[in-house]
Amino acid sequence: MLEKKIRLEYAHRILFTRDVFAPANTTIRDLLLLDHPNKVPRVLIFADEQVMAANPDLSAIIHTYARTHAEVLDLAGDVVILPGGEPCKNDFSLVQQCWKSIHDGMLDRHSYVFVIGGGAALDLVCFAAATAHRGIRHLRFPTTTLSQGDGGVGVKNGVNFFGKKNWVGSFAVPFAVVNDFAFLESLPERGRRNGVIEAIKVALIRDKAFFEEMEAMTDALAQLNQSAIERVVQRSAELHVEHIASCGDPFELGSARPLDFGHWAAHKLEQITHFQVTHGEAVAIGMAVDLIYSVKKGILDSGTAERVLALIEGIGFDTYHPGLLATGKSGEPVILEGLEEFREHLGGELTVTLVPKIGEKLEVHEMERPLILLALDELAERCKPTLV
Repeated sequence: MLEKKIRLEYAHRILFTRDVFAPANTTIRDLLLLDHPNKVPRVLIFADEQVMAANPDLSAIIHTYARTHAEVLDLAGDVVILPGGEPCKNDFSLVQQCWKSIHDGMLDRHSYVFVIGGGAALDLVCFAAATAHRGIRHLRFPTTTLSQGDGGVGVKNGVNFFGKKNWVGSFAVPFAVVNDFAFLESLPERGRRNGVIEAIKVALIRDKAFFEEMEAMTDALAQLNQSAIERVVQRSAELHVEHIASCGDPFELGSARPLDFGHWAAHKLEQITHFQVTHGEAVAIGMAVDLIYSVKKGILDSGTAERVLALIEGIGFDTYHPGLLATGKSGEPVILEGLEEFREHLGGELTVTLVPKIGEKLEVHEMERPLILLALDELAERCKPTLV
């Protein structure tokens, strides 16, 4: 047997700015000069239609930026506008549409794909970029709190298939991720709140001080104060990237996924509700399930669980949805199927991250169904309206 080690090193760049396409902002220009000091690369830009609707002048602003900085980028036509939101990941023809746009734009492996949008649009377009010509450099411009603080700063992309979330996809380190805080200001209230839950999640498993900081900011976050949102999004992004860069398994060859605390139930709840429950809302509920389960299992004390639930609810998230108790053909809640799907997606042994105390994580390889059912019942009871 011939065996040789191949070692690769990646630069994972995350930048924070405001009004990135303003001609005076040199963030993009400086990034492109890192890689092509003597060549003007072609750049094709994709954008989420929801972002374009909320920012009607964006296309003209982009073209002005490209003309101003023509020495570093050659814009390959107009902005390609695609539907955003989770439904876009259920339509594989959109992947083919992205491939066609890349082909028609005559991009090669020295070109760039830019994508501006929420997490679903980033997943879709970056999967297409990662598979066209076996990989075209891509720059992500996340536009939601959820994507700026979590999904958009990672190295995963993909689309849903066989009715399963992210079943088709790839790992591809973006050339850069540019978080433009100005995009957050045009989000609807639901979208602004969504990303805060992933900040709570990553704080629970990695940073007690950050969790306590958010507790002190509960009222500001509940009111969606812009400076509070920006602080939480930036720290969340930093913690997520620190984990990816330092965990020793950025492409998830093993079965541990600590950043997915609360996600086994969340992913299934999204499916059960046909994605009417957003990812952030589902994660809030999935975390509540695992927190109550952990108390019943003796992993977490009830006082700490209540403290975390108080923060989640205080910021404006529900911790229960009737879909948790929707039954399937077996007569058991369909949500339990999420455990097997989670194990399958991991590629082997079931590994679920739980929180024994704030700022620490514990990986378990078994979840006791009777205790999960008790946790579901307790959450249902907790969320019953109080009769006066």
